[in-house]
Amino acid sequence: METSFDSDLIGEIFKRIWRRRAAERERNEVTEAPDTEVGVGTPKKSRPTLANAKALKLSSELLRLFVTEAVQRAAMIAEAEGASTIEATHLERILPQLLLDF
Repeated sequence: METSFDSDLIGEIFKRIWRRRAAERERNEVTEAPDTEVGVGTPKKSRPTLANAKALKLSSELLRLFVTEAVQRAAMIAEAEGASTIEATHLERILPQLLLDF
């Protein structure tokens, strides 16, 4: 099997995103209802969002496949243009179809 992304790293990235979105939701709740009393209608203590080990392993493998496919498609474009290296413009050209395919 090919080397995959580290599941712990992917888990930390997910946690960071989840924390950021939770903070944004809290800010939005405060700005949407500034006249309400504190404690009235406030949600229960937020539980941390977690992903189990299998989900992280699967996410890591999906990310590996996505990156591999992006590099292969960009390499084909670069080769067709006669370039010896993949540049950002090659990735920009394949990205829309890649996103639709995944």
